[in-house]
Amino acid sequence: MLKVVSLLKRAENMSHEEFAKWVVEDHVEFAKRLPGLRKYTVSVSNGEDAPFDSVNELYFDDEDARVAAFGSEHGKAAAADAAAHTTQRIHLLTTEHAQL
Repeated sequence: MLKVVSLLKRAENMSHEEFAKWVVEDHVEFAKRLPGLRKYTVSVSNGEDAPFDSVNELYFDDEDARVAAFGSEHGKAAAADAAAHTTQRIHLLTTEHAQL
């Protein structure tokens, strides 16, 4: 299983509370429409001064599924929505190795 870890920094015109509401309530609706997405989690930082405001985890069967999802109409809409609400996005492609 492929996991995409996405680190998001809120747009300068957004408060931490506004960003948290957007990422948990609004942006998640885009994720729900991504073809091939197996699991999606969002963790919001606990403070205004964190280097990133959220860590989003997106799970796909493999790289082909990820590419298809982000290349889809819904994937492009999700990227545009994220770009409109963030100043920085970092994506790490990982393979999870659970230890416990």
